[in-house]
Amino acid sequence: MKPAPFAYRDPHSLDEALALLDQHGDEAVVLAGGQSLVPLLNLRLSRPAMIVDVNRIPGLDGITVDDGGVEIGCLARASAVEWHQELFRRLPVMAAALHHVGHPQIRNRTTIGGNLAHADPASELPAVMAALDGEIRLTSPTGVRRLRWDEFFIGPFSTARQPQELVTSAWLPLTGGLCATFQEVARRHGDFAVVGACVACREQDGVVAEARIALCGVSGTPLRVRAAERAITGRPVDADSLAQLGEAVRGALDPPADIHASAEYRREVGATIVSRALAALWEGRAAGH
Repeated sequence: MKPAPFAYRDPHSLDEALALLDQHGDEAVVLAGGQSLVPLLNLRLSRPAMIVDVNRIPGLDGITVDDGGVEIGCLARASAVEWHQELFRRLPVMAAALHHVGHPQIRNRTTIGGNLAHADPASELPAVMAALDGEIRLTSPTGVRRLRWDEFFIGPFSTARQPQELVTSAWLPLTGGLCATFQEVARRHGDFAVVGACVACREQDGVVAEARIALCGVSGTPLRVRAAERAITGRPVDADSLAQLGEAVRGALDPPADIHASAEYRREVGATIVSRALAALWEGRAAGH
């Protein structure tokens, strides 16, 4: 199919883009990588009056890493983030998660801002944002808002972004001693996740001093499994604690069923990959990785 008719603008400055969004409100959509928007247009599931193409705006594709955290501009391509050496050194979980996003050709176009703004419940990056307590920064003609991940994601394909706002960057804090990994189960590599999990932990005196567990594909938004975090905190990672962790995850999940998987399957997969991820982190710590 072909898209319904629309007007097209390609602003060359952030102020120009924000003015267009402010002027057209709900009738405008933002085009960045286009990996999600273009299929929606072609299927006529999205029928905007105006498309605002932000690709020519300079300065929105930066990746900044310092001791406080990581800031990734909205136009940074997934492949650029995946292969950024300093980011990989300080926060390798980003590359681990992005490896599951489509295929290399897709990641060459996908933008970080577009991925987050699309808010697909099966998307990997929102789960990473949830596990690491990230923030999304939105800019409008009146200023900048900083929203925590749980303030930004409000439902399936739904965020707190206002029509006059543009997602301009994502920020992730760097927490000393916190190690994180990402695991996923999909029907085929590159498909949408059936279930994905970002798991992080900090070890102290042989036990888990802090745990972060976030899943995608099991709810309308990324899900932090607080009960499972509490179940493993203060304990060493061994067969008994991993079994109890799995039970805590199962008890906390109420996932949807669809053509890809039943609710029970998602529940079991979630428990399994969380336990495997934490075990891998613990083994890596023991090996000095």
